[in-house]
Amino acid sequence: MNIEDLYEYCLSIKGAVGCFPFDDVSLVMKVMDKMFALIRLDTPVLQISLKCDPEKALELRERYACVEPAYHFNKKYWNTIYPNREMTDNEVKKWIRHSVDEVIKKLPKPQQTEYFNHEPHH
Repeated sequence: MNIEDLYEYCLSIKGAVGCFPFDDVSLVMKVMDKMFALIRLDTPVLQISLKCDPEKALELRERYACVEPAYHFNKKYWNTIYPNREMTDNEVKKWIRHSVDEVIKKLPKPQQTEYFNHEPHH
Protein backbone atom coordinates (compact mmCIF):
# COMPACT_ATOMS: atom_id res chain seq x y z
CA MET A 1 0.00 0.00 0.00
CA ASN A 2 1.32 3.45 -0.86
CA ILE A 3 0.12 6.94 -0.01
CA GLU A 4 -1.97 7.16 -3.19
CA ASP A 5 -3.72 3.86 -2.37
CA LEU A 6 -4.44 5.10 1.14
CA TYR A 7 -5.80 8.42 -0.12
CA GLU A 8 -7.89 6.78 -2.87
CA TYR A 9 -9.40 4.35 -0.38
CA CYS A 10 -10.28 7.16 2.04
CA LEU A 11 -11.83 9.15 -0.83
CA SER A 12 -13.89 6.11 -1.86
CA ILE A 13 -15.79 6.33 1.44
CA LYS A 14 -19.20 7.92 1.03
CA GLY A 15 -19.04 11.67 1.51
CA ALA A 16 -15.29 11.76 2.16
CA VAL A 17 -13.26 14.87 1.32
CA GLY A 18 -9.61 15.71 1.81
CA CYS A 19 -8.29 19.05 3.04
CA PHE A 20 -5.28 20.71 4.68
CA PRO A 21 -6.63 22.66 7.70
CA PHE A 22 -3.43 22.47 9.78
CA ASP A 23 -0.49 22.73 7.39
CA ASP A 24 0.54 21.56 3.93
CA VAL A 25 1.83 18.14 5.04
CA SER A 26 -1.14 16.87 7.09
CA LEU A 27 -3.85 15.57 4.76
CA VAL A 28 -7.09 15.45 6.74
CA MET A 29 -9.94 13.22 5.57
CA LYS A 30 -13.44 14.18 6.69
CA VAL A 31 -17.03 13.01 6.46
CA MET A 32 -19.87 15.36 7.46
CA ASP A 33 -17.17 17.94 8.24
CA LYS A 34 -15.64 15.68 10.93
CA MET A 35 -12.13 14.27 10.71
CA PHE A 36 -11.80 10.48 10.43
CA ALA A 37 -8.20 10.24 9.24
CA LEU A 38 -4.97 12.17 9.03
CA ILE A 39 -2.28 11.13 6.55
CA ARG A 40 1.15 12.69 7.04
CA LEU A 41 2.79 13.55 3.72
CA ASP A 42 6.22 14.43 5.12
CA THR A 43 7.23 11.21 6.87
CA PRO A 44 9.59 8.61 5.40
CA VAL A 45 7.28 5.80 6.55
CA LEU A 46 3.61 5.74 5.54
CA GLN A 47 1.29 6.44 8.46
CA ILE A 48 -2.37 7.22 9.03
CA SER A 49 -4.06 8.38 12.22
CA LEU A 50 -7.56 7.03 12.77
CA LYS A 51 -10.33 7.43 15.32
CA CYS A 52 -11.03 4.25 17.22
CA ASP A 53 -13.30 2.89 19.90
CA PRO A 54 -11.24 3.36 23.13
CA GLU A 55 -11.21 -0.36 24.05
CA LYS A 56 -10.35 -1.42 20.51
CA ALA A 57 -7.65 1.27 20.37
CA LEU A 58 -5.89 -0.36 23.32
CA GLU A 59 -6.34 -3.88 21.91
CA LEU A 60 -4.81 -2.81 18.59
CA ARG A 61 -1.80 -1.25 20.30
CA GLU A 62 -1.22 -4.46 22.27
CA ARG A 63 -1.67 -6.69 19.22
CA TYR A 64 0.37 -4.77 16.65
CA ALA A 65 3.76 -3.08 16.91
CA CYS A 66 2.67 -0.92 13.93
CA VAL A 67 -0.09 0.75 15.99
CA GLU A 68 0.77 3.58 18.37
CA PRO A 69 -1.18 6.22 20.27
CA ALA A 70 -1.64 9.14 17.88
CA TYR A 71 0.74 12.05 18.40
CA HIS A 72 -1.05 15.40 18.92
CA PHE A 73 -4.44 13.68 19.33
CA ASN A 74 -6.57 12.45 22.19
CA LYS A 75 -4.78 9.14 22.64
CA LYS A 76 -7.89 7.55 24.14
CA TYR A 77 -9.60 7.69 20.74
CA TRP A 78 -6.86 8.04 18.12
CA ASN A 79 -4.26 5.56 16.89
CA THR A 80 -1.53 5.98 14.31
CA ILE A 81 -1.12 2.94 12.08
CA TYR A 82 1.98 2.28 9.97
CA PRO A 83 0.34 0.24 7.17
CA ASN A 84 3.13 -1.68 5.46
CA ARG A 85 4.39 -3.44 8.55
CA GLU A 86 2.52 -6.41 9.99
CA MET A 87 -1.04 -5.27 9.19
CA THR A 88 -2.59 -6.30 5.85
CA ASP A 89 -4.05 -3.70 3.47
CA ASN A 90 -7.52 -5.16 4.10
CA GLU A 91 -7.09 -4.77 7.84
CA VAL A 92 -5.95 -1.16 7.42
CA LYS A 93 -9.08 -0.53 5.30
CA LYS A 94 -11.21 -2.15 8.00
CA TRP A 95 -9.85 0.32 10.59
CA ILE A 96 -10.41 3.25 8.22
CA ARG A 97 -14.07 2.17 7.95
CA HIS A 98 -14.21 1.76 11.74
CA SER A 99 -12.93 5.33 12.12
CA VAL A 100 -15.70 6.63 9.83
CA ASP A 101 -18.28 4.66 11.84
CA GLU A 102 -16.94 6.14 15.08
CA VAL A 103 -17.23 9.66 13.66
CA ILE A 104 -20.76 9.13 12.28
CA LYS A 105 -22.12 7.58 15.47
CA LYS A 106 -21.04 10.67 17.45
CA LEU A 107 -23.07 13.00 15.20
CA PRO A 108 -26.55 14.19 16.18
CA LYS A 109 -29.28 11.81 14.92
CA PRO A 110 -30.47 14.13 12.11
CA GLN A 111 -26.93 14.28 10.71
CA GLN A 112 -26.55 10.49 10.99
CA THR A 113 -29.81 10.08 9.06
CA GLU A 114 -28.65 12.59 6.46
CA TYR A 115 -25.36 10.71 6.04
CA PHE A 116 -26.97 7.28 5.66
CA ASN A 117 -29.77 8.51 3.36
CA HIS A 118 -27.68 10.84 1.22
CA GLU A 119 -26.76 9.67 -2.25
CA PRO A 120 -23.10 10.23 -3.09
CA HIS A 121 -22.22 12.69 -5.87
CA HIS A 122 -20.66 11.29 -9.00
